[in-house]
Amino acid sequence: MSQQLILDNNVQQAKTLAWWLYLIHGASFVFSLGAFSFIPLIVNYLKRGDAAGTFVHSHHSWQIRSFWWYVFWIVVGAILWITLIGIPVAIAVWGLAWLWKAYRLLRGFIDLNSNNPMP
Repeated sequence: MSQQLILDNNVQQAKTLAWWLYLIHGASFVFSLGAFSFIPLIVNYLKRGDAAGTFVHSHHSWQIRSFWWYVFWIVVGAILWITLIGIPVAIAVWGLAWLWKAYRLLRGFIDLNSNNPMP
């Protein structure tokens, strides 16, 4: 017995929008280290409600959480940078935050294309 996934037009439009938001988040992440990710973040907040009841809703939440946790770790790194002793730790925190954010963007993008919800 095979299972079939049926996407209606609204879900397909929500999925396409989330796909573009992943790309914009990723471009912002690569070219500005996430400084311009607030632009797709606003769209995530505005369109998350439209995707309620679909697997795409979890992708908007995933992108929002990824943004705010990334900001948190960047701020922690900045605080550590202020103390001269914490500079090596700040660099490590920023590097790990960068890798974590890259993982979150890639995993979300792959799961969206596979029509899987995010945890």
